[in-house]
Amino acid sequence: MSTDQPSRIQSEVRRRRTFAIISHPDAGKTTLTEKLLLFSGAIQIAGSVKARKASRHATSDWMEIEKQRGISVASSVMQMEYRDCVINLLDTPGHQDFSEDTYRVLTAVDAALMVIDAANGVEPQTRRLLQVCRARNTPILTFVNKMDREVQEPLALMDEIERELGMTVVPFTWPVGMGKHFHGVMDLRQKRMRVFAPGEDRVAGDEEVLDGLDNPAYAERFGMQYENAQGEIELVNEAAPTFDLDDFLNGRQTPMFFGSAVNNFGVQEVLDALVELAPAPAERAAMQRVVQPEEPKFTGVVFKIQANMDPAHRDRIAFLRVASGHFERGMRLKVVRSGKELRPNTVVSFLSQRRELLDEAFAGDIIGIPNHGVLQLGDTITEGEALQYTGLPFFAPEMFRSVEVADPLKTKQLREGLRQLGEEGAIQVFRPEAGSVLLLGAVGQLQFEVVAHRLEHEYNVKARITAARYNVARWVTCDEADGGEKELRRFIDHNAHRVAWDAVNAPTVLLEYAGELRAMQENWPKIKFHALREHAGLVFQKQMDA
Repeated sequence: MSTDQPSRIQSEVRRRRTFAIISHPDAGKTTLTEKLLLFSGAIQIAGSVKARKASRHATSDWMEIEKQRGISVASSVMQMEYRDCVINLLDTPGHQDFSEDTYRVLTAVDAALMVIDAANGVEPQTRRLLQVCRARNTPILTFVNKMDREVQEPLALMDEIERELGMTVVPFTWPVGMGKHFHGVMDLRQKRMRVFAPGEDRVAGDEEVLDGLDNPAYAERFGMQYENAQGEIELVNEAAPTFDLDDFLNGRQTPMFFGSAVNNFGVQEVLDALVELAPAPAERAAMQRVVQPEEPKFTGVVFKIQANMDPAHRDRIAFLRVASGHFERGMRLKVVRSGKELRPNTVVSFLSQRRELLDEAFAGDIIGIPNHGVLQLGDTITEGEALQYTGLPFFAPEMFRSVEVADPLKTKQLREGLRQLGEEGAIQVFRPEAGSVLLLGAVGQLQFEVVAHRLEHEYNVKARITAARYNVARWVTCDEADGGEKELRRFIDHNAHRVAWDAVNAPTVLLEYAGELRAMQENWPKIKFHALREHAGLVFQKQMDA
């Protein structure tokens, strides 16, 4: 390593901003993602999210079923440069049926941009995602979208966000009017007004900007809407606290912006705030120690697996968040879980499905490592040190289906397709201890539909997905002090008719009723029943090898 390498790592880490866009479905999250790319210069033309039957689709929606339905069902990763910062942007699925994917993405980012539909306010999925962010003290910026429609009053929205999400709101911009009378936003920090004009492909510099918050021309030009906004701004200035960077970085305060993503309006202020306010990569806790991002040795964690991003090559990409050090193509790396060595030569960065070969990366970057099953969700990769990053959640499924192949000659393709989709985290796949019919577990019905679609179109397998009798699942372990592997094996043998193994061979008990679980807990006091597991953790790994 050259003598200037440590200082270079430090300066590159300071340039990184890694954040996720989160929202309830249809709040405009994917549209905003598109427009952030447009403003940064990463793309030249925005895909129309609404006109799904046309040939243009959102850059971040690449899966065929996403283009057909007009929703995001998989998180996408995009990297761009703006104002000398390297921005890693992760667009997440808004639909609650895919919340697990979103939760895992939130473990890989340093900040979140919350999109709220100004007509609907705070919706259920927004609350759930905010709970995850708050548990991790993730800094959050808020973008109130669709101001060009008839929406709630901005003061009411501000009050609702504070009440529902338990965060102090500090407006950075304020709208002048709404719907047909939406005239623009006041930038309260820069003390100027950005005048609204509709247009989907506008880029930075195209808008009219007027200086001052009380320019005498405003009243004549924008009439009653300006007078209302002026009164609201006075109220906000008196009642709202001043922005506190520490409170923001600890998830207690959120800057709020107003705009219309579909018209590229209000996006500039959000992009500037992300660069100025969102934190650079910070230290990350492993089970063994706390790792600093500017350490010279490379470490990273796999938070997402995606199969068949390129259907022509049947590929499988592991998305890895770089936690420390300097990644260089072809360097010798170790998969801590398995002890296997990696020498990745075709590592890629992303603009959704467009990829570029990557020569180097630093803490905060999201890189893609093509592999054939060597990497699993939650894997830690290092230059040799035995570290294990934690916090990647898997939730016990709430819905179950049996899955069989329509054509018995394609049984092998079905099992291979489900193995890959299970490792990817798109669905949970269970192999019963007794019996041959595979079981699928999901949070919501839409996951089953997506899996059936992907099996048919990506693996050329038509599957019969039918109702299963189970409604409750729990992962099972046993501490060494209570008999460890021997007691766990005794439990599995005794309950073979309702035990199954998941994608990482973690033993799971499947039950019809919650009452059965309570009875089982009483009958097997040494066995621990888990509604949540963190990847293939060390306990599971040891016990699956027994």
